[in-house]
Amino acid sequence: AFKFGAVPFHMWVPDVYQGAPTAVALTIGSAPKFAVMAMALRFLVEGLGDVAVSWQPMLMIMAVLSLAIGNITALLQTNFKRLLGYSTISHIGFVLLGLLSGVDANGQVTSGAYATSLFYLTTYVLTTLASFGIILILSRSGFESEEISDFKGLNRRSPWLAFGVLVLMFSLAGIPPFVGFYAKLAVLQSAVSAGHVWLAVVAVLFSLIGAFYYLRVVKVMYFDEPEKDAPVLNSSLSFREGVLSVNNLLIIVLGILPGGLMALCVQVIDASLKF
Repeated sequence: AFKFGAVPFHMWVPDVYQGAPTAVALTIGSAPKFAVMAMALRFLVEGLGDVAVSWQPMLMIMAVLSLAIGNITALLQTNFKRLLGYSTISHIGFVLLGLLSGVDANGQVTSGAYATSLFYLTTYVLTTLASFGIILILSRSGFESEEISDFKGLNRRSPWLAFGVLVLMFSLAGIPPFVGFYAKLAVLQSAVSAGHVWLAVVAVLFSLIGAFYYLRVVKVMYFDEPEKDAPVLNSSLSFREGVLSVNNLLIIVLGILPGGLMALCVQVIDASLKF
């Protein structure tokens, strides 16, 4: 739970995301999450699978609190990296929701629910990596563009880059046709199938709250005037912008055709847990 950044072990996440160099924060927010996911599956399913009735309530509380604190606190942030930190906490709430849905009301273990949790984590990491990449692109010598105000008028300075940020924010908010929407939908379906309807409703409500701070970034880019000291962005496509473009294309394609990645997640879960 600490490595995931789930409530109540979440306090380090926004501080580290904001204080660490962007490249370091990018690393912290990606690879370790998969290691923790693998460890959680081994521990909960193979180690404590027979006593799921005991640990499920704990995960329920952690999931709801992560969704609540992550989304509500993110509304107050003006630093983009800190916003991503609280965003991470809220998204971990969805990952936990998928994990606890792996055991239904009858005590039956299903690989599908765990696969949706892995799918969600994979697509979230993909989107978060690109979000930190945006900061690297906008940064200049001796200065990191990590405040939300640094995105003001980005559409006028670089329409292509602004569109890339829009794709990322819409996906994180769970807006179709981007992959973030399907990831949320898959986890919610697993929760409902496992009998956790009220948890699914709570998750939807907090997702609606969370959409506000993602859309605020889009509003700043497209409707606010750029700062007077805003750097002039190169009109030619750089290597970083090329990587971002490929990433965003993947987010769109996976949102429209998620079946391949979901099937791969199911295979990984089945192979690792020997269902």
